[in-house]
Amino acid sequence: MGTPLVLPLSKVANGRDLGAYIGFEGRPIKKQKLLRTGKLFKMPENDAEFLENYGLKKIVDFRTSAECQKEPDVVPSGVKYFHIAVHEEEKLGVPDQTKEKLKKTYIFDQYAGFKVMCHQYRKTVRSKQSQTAYHNFFELLANNEEGAVLFHCSEGKDRTGFAAYYLLHILGVDPYINRNDYLYSNYGLNAYRAKVDKLALADGANQYIRTNLQSLASVSHEYLDSALILINNEYGGLDNYLKEYIGIDQTMKDRLRELYLEPKI
Repeated sequence: MGTPLVLPLSKVANGRDLGAYIGFEGRPIKKQKLLRTGKLFKMPENDAEFLENYGLKKIVDFRTSAECQKEPDVVPSGVKYFHIAVHEEEKLGVPDQTKEKLKKTYIFDQYAGFKVMCHQYRKTVRSKQSQTAYHNFFELLANNEEGAVLFHCSEGKDRTGFAAYYLLHILGVDPYINRNDYLYSNYGLNAYRAKVDKLALADGANQYIRTNLQSLASVSHEYLDSALILINNEYGGLDNYLKEYIGIDQTMKDRLRELYLEPKI
């Protein structure tokens, strides 16, 4: 099994159930337990009703406070909401340059957005804020006794992508299947990227700007590998990084597998 289990949501972007995959000791991940999506801003009633019926009990929002205030989640009745910001408020997605200087590079360098994303992935790995945030996320998962947990950021591709990649690794999913789940966000965000490009074109953006916006609105092997190579070179590999920097000890790992994998037959 390796095909993503896409959630039939009409307006919430990039939604899927991680119960599509096989984990440790050949045990399937339980369905209706671990859900990843984009933001739930202006979520329509039909999507909220689907998620309620699907067993949703907790929402984890990885966005900054500013993002949450600007585009607040719709939280269905009976569902608990948790805000766990992965990025520091004033440094969201931006390297150590001014925004104006950054924007200027988009006009003439089609690789600027690509390089920004690679930088941001490395920055997320190193960030104490993100390490603490992901630890708190896994603590929440390890103490979840009922229902489904939905976790998301803005478009559900980068901050959510890290969380899902770490989680599927802990649950023992094959690394190639794990990578494919990460990359599936490109399909889940086709409509979003088309909208971004249409707005840019209407605003008079040149070909370089349009290419950069597509890079910023996508995921890629290179973004993920920017993080994984750094983890291998400076943190002793992913298992050591998760243990020493995210705080996933063997007890928590066993607990997560107990909660989210089907029993061994």
